[in-house]
Amino acid sequence: MILDLDEQAKEFGRQALRAFEAAGGDALVQQAEAKPRMRAELVDGVLRELGVWDLNARSDADELEAAAALCRSAGHWAVPYPVAEILARPADLEVDGLTVVADVNPSAPVAGLEGRWAAVTVFGARSEVVGHGPAGPAFVTPLELSAIDDRGASDVALALVLPCWTLLGMLDRALELTVAHVTLRKQFGAPLSSFQGVQFQLTDAEVERSGLDILAKHALWSVGTGQPDAVNDALALRMSAIEAADVVFRVCHQLHGAVGFCDETTLSWLSRYSQPLRRLPLGLSATKAELTRRMS
Repeated sequence: MILDLDEQAKEFGRQALRAFEAAGGDALVQQAEAKPRMRAELVDGVLRELGVWDLNARSDADELEAAAALCRSAGHWAVPYPVAEILARPADLEVDGLTVVADVNPSAPVAGLEGRWAAVTVFGARSEVVGHGPAGPAFVTPLELSAIDDRGASDVALALVLPCWTLLGMLDRALELTVAHVTLRKQFGAPLSSFQGVQFQLTDAEVERSGLDILAKHALWSVGTGQPDAVNDALALRMSAIEAADVVFRVCHQLHGAVGFCDETTLSWLSRYSQPLRRLPLGLSATKAELTRRMS
Protein backbone atom coordinates (compact mmCIF):
# COMPACT_ATOMS: atom_id res chain seq x y z
CA MET A 1 0.00 0.00 0.00
CA ILE A 2 1.40 3.39 -1.08
CA LEU A 3 -0.20 6.17 0.92
CA ASP A 4 0.51 8.99 -1.46
CA LEU A 5 -0.90 10.26 -4.71
CA ASP A 6 0.82 9.67 -8.01
CA GLU A 7 2.92 12.61 -9.19
CA GLN A 8 0.67 13.08 -12.22
CA ALA A 9 -2.37 13.34 -9.93
CA LYS A 10 -0.55 15.91 -7.80
CA GLU A 11 0.29 17.95 -10.90
CA PHE A 12 -3.32 17.77 -12.03
CA GLY A 13 -4.35 19.09 -8.62
CA ARG A 14 -1.89 21.99 -8.96
CA GLN A 15 -3.24 22.80 -12.42
CA ALA A 16 -6.78 22.78 -11.04
CA LEU A 17 -5.69 25.08 -8.21
CA ARG A 18 -4.30 27.59 -10.71
CA ALA A 19 -7.34 27.26 -13.00
CA PHE A 20 -9.78 28.00 -10.17
CA GLU A 21 -7.65 30.95 -9.10
CA ALA A 22 -7.64 32.34 -12.64
CA ALA A 23 -11.43 31.95 -12.81
CA GLY A 24 -11.90 34.10 -9.73
CA GLY A 25 -10.44 32.27 -6.75
CA ASP A 26 -12.05 33.43 -3.51
CA ALA A 27 -14.50 35.61 -5.44
CA LEU A 28 -16.19 32.55 -7.00
CA VAL A 29 -18.12 31.60 -3.87
CA GLN A 30 -19.06 35.22 -3.16
CA GLN A 31 -20.40 35.69 -6.69
CA ALA A 32 -22.30 32.41 -6.51
CA GLU A 33 -23.94 33.36 -3.21
CA ALA A 34 -25.04 36.67 -4.68
CA LYS A 35 -26.47 34.94 -7.77
CA PRO A 36 -27.03 31.21 -7.08
CA ARG A 37 -28.25 30.58 -10.63
CA MET A 38 -24.75 31.50 -11.86
CA ARG A 39 -23.06 28.65 -9.99
CA ALA A 40 -22.69 26.41 -13.02
CA GLU A 41 -21.76 29.31 -15.30
CA LEU A 42 -18.95 30.36 -12.96
CA VAL A 43 -17.34 26.94 -12.68
CA ASP A 44 -18.48 24.74 -15.54
CA GLY A 45 -16.06 26.18 -18.08
CA VAL A 46 -13.08 25.54 -15.81
CA LEU A 47 -14.19 21.96 -15.17
CA ARG A 48 -14.60 21.28 -18.89
CA GLU A 49 -11.22 22.79 -19.65
CA LEU A 50 -9.66 20.49 -17.05
CA GLY A 51 -11.45 17.49 -18.60
CA VAL A 52 -13.40 16.68 -15.44
CA TRP A 53 -16.30 15.12 -17.34
CA ASP A 54 -13.87 12.64 -18.90
CA LEU A 55 -12.39 11.46 -15.61
CA ASN A 56 -13.32 7.88 -14.78
CA ALA A 57 -12.87 7.74 -11.04
CA ARG A 58 -14.61 4.36 -10.76
CA SER A 59 -12.51 2.07 -12.89
CA ASP A 60 -9.14 3.75 -13.32
CA ALA A 61 -6.84 4.06 -10.30
CA ASP A 62 -4.82 6.94 -11.77
CA GLU A 63 -7.94 8.92 -12.62
CA LEU A 64 -9.35 8.23 -9.15
CA GLU A 65 -6.26 9.88 -7.66
CA ALA A 66 -6.63 12.78 -10.09
CA ALA A 67 -10.25 13.14 -8.99
CA ALA A 68 -9.20 13.27 -5.34
CA ALA A 69 -6.56 15.91 -6.10
CA LEU A 70 -9.16 17.94 -7.99
CA CYS A 71 -11.59 17.81 -5.06
CA ARG A 72 -8.85 18.99 -2.72
CA SER A 73 -8.10 21.94 -4.99
CA ALA A 74 -11.81 22.76 -5.21
CA GLY A 75 -11.96 22.78 -1.41
CA HIS A 76 -8.96 25.12 -1.23
CA TRP A 77 -11.00 27.80 -3.02
CA ALA A 78 -14.38 26.72 -1.58
CA VAL A 79 -15.51 26.30 -5.19
CA PRO A 80 -19.32 26.74 -5.14
CA TYR A 81 -20.05 23.62 -7.16
CA PRO A 82 -20.46 19.95 -6.14
CA VAL A 83 -17.30 18.75 -7.88
CA ALA A 84 -17.01 15.58 -5.76
CA GLU A 85 -20.61 14.64 -6.48
CA ILE A 86 -20.05 14.98 -10.22
CA LEU A 87 -17.00 12.74 -10.08
CA ALA A 88 -18.91 10.14 -8.03
CA ARG A 89 -21.73 9.76 -10.57
CA PRO A 90 -22.59 6.10 -11.25
CA ALA A 91 -21.79 4.59 -14.62
CA ASP A 92 -25.13 2.83 -14.99
CA LEU A 93 -27.34 5.90 -14.53
CA GLU A 94 -27.66 8.84 -16.90
CA VAL A 95 -27.17 11.53 -14.28
CA ASP A 96 -24.83 14.47 -13.81
CA GLY A 97 -23.92 13.71 -10.21
CA LEU A 98 -24.52 11.56 -7.15
CA THR A 99 -24.94 12.71 -3.58
CA VAL A 100 -25.21 10.64 -0.40
CA VAL A 101 -28.33 11.52 1.59
CA ALA A 102 -29.91 10.61 4.89
CA ASP A 103 -32.91 8.29 5.04
CA VAL A 104 -34.98 11.01 6.70
CA ASN A 105 -35.25 14.57 5.37
CA PRO A 106 -32.74 14.14 2.51
CA SER A 107 -31.01 17.31 1.44
CA ALA A 108 -27.96 18.37 -0.53
CA PRO A 109 -26.17 21.57 -1.64
CA VAL A 110 -27.58 21.52 -5.18
CA ALA A 111 -29.77 24.64 -5.13
CA GLY A 112 -29.55 26.66 -8.32
CA LEU A 113 -28.22 23.78 -10.44
CA GLU A 114 -29.80 22.24 -13.49
CA GLY A 115 -29.30 18.71 -14.79
CA ARG A 116 -30.20 15.29 -13.49
CA TRP A 117 -29.06 14.25 -10.03
CA ALA A 118 -29.16 10.94 -8.20
CA ALA A 119 -29.04 10.24 -4.48
CA VAL A 120 -27.97 7.19 -2.52
CA THR A 121 -28.29 6.33 1.16
CA VAL A 122 -25.53 4.65 3.16
CA PHE A 123 -27.60 1.45 2.83
CA GLY A 124 -27.36 1.59 -0.97
CA ALA A 125 -30.90 2.74 -1.85
CA ARG A 126 -30.70 4.88 -4.97
CA SER A 127 -33.17 7.55 -6.05
CA GLU A 128 -33.54 10.21 -8.70
CA VAL A 129 -33.87 13.81 -7.57
CA VAL A 130 -37.18 14.97 -9.04
CA GLY A 131 -37.50 18.26 -7.20
CA HIS A 132 -36.25 20.32 -4.29
CA GLY A 133 -37.43 22.90 -1.83
CA PRO A 134 -36.26 26.45 -1.17
CA ALA A 135 -32.54 27.10 -0.97
CA GLY A 136 -30.98 27.44 2.47
CA PRO A 137 -27.49 28.50 3.61
CA ALA A 138 -24.58 27.26 1.49
CA PHE A 139 -26.98 26.17 -1.31
CA VAL A 140 -28.44 23.33 0.77
CA THR A 141 -31.97 22.39 -0.23
CA PRO A 142 -34.37 19.59 0.77
CA LEU A 143 -34.78 16.99 -1.97
CA GLU A 144 -37.78 15.27 -3.47
CA LEU A 145 -36.76 11.74 -4.46
CA SER A 146 -38.13 9.00 -6.67
CA ALA A 147 -36.80 5.52 -5.84
CA ILE A 148 -34.72 3.73 -8.48
CA ASP A 149 -33.28 0.58 -6.90
CA ASP A 150 -31.28 -0.83 -3.98
CA ARG A 151 -28.15 -1.58 -5.99
CA GLY A 152 -26.12 1.42 -4.86
CA ALA A 153 -23.84 -0.35 -2.38
CA SER A 154 -20.89 0.03 -4.74
CA ASP A 155 -21.61 3.77 -5.10
CA VAL A 156 -21.54 4.65 -1.42
CA ALA A 157 -17.81 4.44 -0.65
CA LEU A 158 -16.66 6.69 -3.49
CA ALA A 159 -19.50 9.16 -2.90
CA LEU A 160 -18.45 9.46 0.76
CA VAL A 161 -14.70 9.63 0.20
CA LEU A 162 -14.42 12.35 -2.47
CA PRO A 163 -16.29 15.04 -0.46
CA CYS A 164 -13.85 14.37 2.39
CA TRP A 165 -11.04 15.34 0.01
CA THR A 166 -12.90 18.59 -0.65
CA LEU A 167 -13.10 19.22 3.10
CA LEU A 168 -9.39 18.40 3.43
CA GLY A 169 -8.65 21.14 0.90
CA MET A 170 -10.65 23.58 3.03
CA LEU A 171 -8.62 22.64 6.10
CA ASP A 172 -5.38 23.11 4.15
CA ARG A 173 -6.44 26.64 3.27
CA ALA A 174 -7.81 27.51 6.70
CA LEU A 175 -4.49 26.66 8.34
CA GLU A 176 -2.54 28.43 5.60
CA LEU A 177 -4.56 31.60 6.15
CA THR A 178 -4.20 31.37 9.92
CA VAL A 179 -0.45 30.88 9.84
CA ALA A 180 -0.17 33.97 7.62
CA HIS A 181 -2.45 35.92 9.97
CA VAL A 182 -0.56 35.15 13.19
CA THR A 183 2.76 35.81 11.46
CA LEU A 184 1.70 39.31 10.40
CA ARG A 185 -0.41 40.27 13.43
CA LYS A 186 1.54 41.70 16.36
CA GLN A 187 0.75 41.93 20.05
CA PHE A 188 2.97 43.43 22.74
CA GLY A 189 5.48 44.22 20.01
CA ALA A 190 5.88 40.63 18.82
CA PRO A 191 4.16 38.50 16.14
CA LEU A 192 1.35 36.33 17.49
CA SER A 193 3.16 33.33 16.02
CA SER A 194 5.96 33.79 18.56
CA PHE A 195 3.69 33.07 21.53
CA GLN A 196 3.86 29.54 22.86
CA GLY A 197 0.10 29.25 23.33
CA VAL A 198 -0.48 30.11 19.68
CA GLN A 199 2.14 27.59 18.59
CA PHE A 200 0.47 24.87 20.66
CA GLN A 201 -2.91 25.60 19.09
CA LEU A 202 -1.51 25.53 15.57
CA THR A 203 0.26 22.26 16.32
CA ASP A 204 -2.98 20.67 17.51
CA ALA A 205 -4.72 21.80 14.32
CA GLU A 206 -1.92 20.58 12.09
CA VAL A 207 -1.88 17.16 13.78
CA GLU A 208 -5.58 16.81 12.97
CA ARG A 209 -5.12 17.99 9.38
CA SER A 210 -2.11 15.79 8.65
CA GLY A 211 -3.80 12.78 10.24
CA LEU A 212 -6.82 13.32 8.01
CA ASP A 213 -4.49 13.55 5.02
CA ILE A 214 -3.18 10.03 5.69
CA LEU A 215 -6.65 8.59 6.33
CA ALA A 216 -7.96 10.16 3.11
CA LYS A 217 -5.23 8.46 1.11
CA HIS A 218 -5.93 5.13 2.81
CA ALA A 219 -9.67 5.36 2.11
CA LEU A 220 -8.94 6.29 -1.50
CA TRP A 221 -6.72 3.21 -1.83
CA SER A 222 -9.46 1.10 -0.28
CA VAL A 223 -12.02 2.36 -2.80
CA GLY A 224 -9.65 2.13 -5.75
CA THR A 225 -8.68 -1.46 -5.03
CA GLY A 226 -12.21 -2.61 -4.25
CA GLN A 227 -11.54 -3.61 -0.66
CA PRO A 228 -14.48 -5.38 1.04
CA ASP A 229 -14.36 -2.86 3.89
CA ALA A 230 -14.31 0.17 1.57
CA VAL A 231 -17.58 1.58 2.95
CA ASN A 232 -16.37 1.16 6.53
CA ASP A 233 -13.12 2.90 5.59
CA ALA A 234 -15.14 5.70 3.97
CA LEU A 235 -17.28 6.13 7.09
CA ALA A 236 -14.16 6.12 9.29
CA LEU A 237 -12.68 8.79 7.04
CA ARG A 238 -15.85 10.86 7.26
CA MET A 239 -15.88 10.59 11.06
CA SER A 240 -12.25 11.71 11.23
CA ALA A 241 -12.86 14.50 8.71
CA ILE A 242 -15.66 15.97 10.82
CA GLU A 243 -13.56 15.75 13.99
CA ALA A 244 -10.55 17.32 12.27
CA ALA A 245 -12.69 20.12 10.82
CA ASP A 246 -14.12 20.89 14.27
CA VAL A 247 -10.61 21.28 15.70
CA VAL A 248 -9.06 23.14 12.77
CA PHE A 249 -11.85 25.67 12.33
CA ARG A 250 -12.11 26.22 16.09
CA VAL A 251 -8.38 26.99 16.31
CA CYS A 252 -8.41 29.14 13.18
CA HIS A 253 -11.39 31.18 14.36
CA GLN A 254 -9.85 31.65 17.79
CA LEU A 255 -6.56 32.87 16.35
CA HIS A 256 -8.28 35.17 13.86
CA GLY A 257 -10.49 36.61 16.57
CA ALA A 258 -13.76 38.35 15.75
CA VAL A 259 -12.57 39.23 12.23
CA GLY A 260 -12.65 35.52 11.37
CA PHE A 261 -16.45 35.65 11.36
CA CYS A 262 -16.67 38.65 9.01
CA ASP A 263 -17.38 38.26 5.30
CA GLU A 264 -14.30 40.33 4.55
CA THR A 265 -12.22 37.38 5.75
CA THR A 266 -11.72 34.31 3.54
CA LEU A 267 -11.80 32.08 6.61
CA SER A 268 -15.43 33.03 7.18
CA TRP A 269 -16.42 31.80 3.71
CA LEU A 270 -14.45 28.58 4.09
CA SER A 271 -16.03 27.89 7.47
CA ARG A 272 -19.55 28.59 6.22
CA TYR A 273 -19.26 26.43 3.12
CA SER A 274 -17.64 23.59 5.03
CA GLN A 275 -20.89 23.11 6.96
CA PRO A 276 -22.73 20.96 4.37
CA LEU A 277 -19.69 18.70 4.08
CA ARG A 278 -19.57 18.33 7.86
CA ARG A 279 -23.31 17.85 8.45
CA LEU A 280 -24.59 16.02 5.36
CA PRO A 281 -25.59 13.28 4.95
CA LEU A 282 -24.76 12.41 8.58
CA GLY A 283 -23.28 14.38 11.42
CA LEU A 284 -20.55 13.09 13.71
CA SER A 285 -22.76 11.10 16.09
CA ALA A 286 -24.79 9.49 13.29
CA THR A 287 -21.63 8.61 11.36
CA LYS A 288 -20.14 6.95 14.45
CA ALA A 289 -23.37 5.06 15.05
CA GLU A 290 -23.51 3.79 11.46
CA LEU A 291 -19.86 2.70 11.52
CA THR A 292 -20.39 0.94 14.84
CA ARG A 293 -23.47 -0.82 13.47
CA ARG A 294 -21.59 -2.07 10.42
CA MET A 295 -18.65 -3.33 12.43
CA SER A 296 -20.61 -5.04 15.20
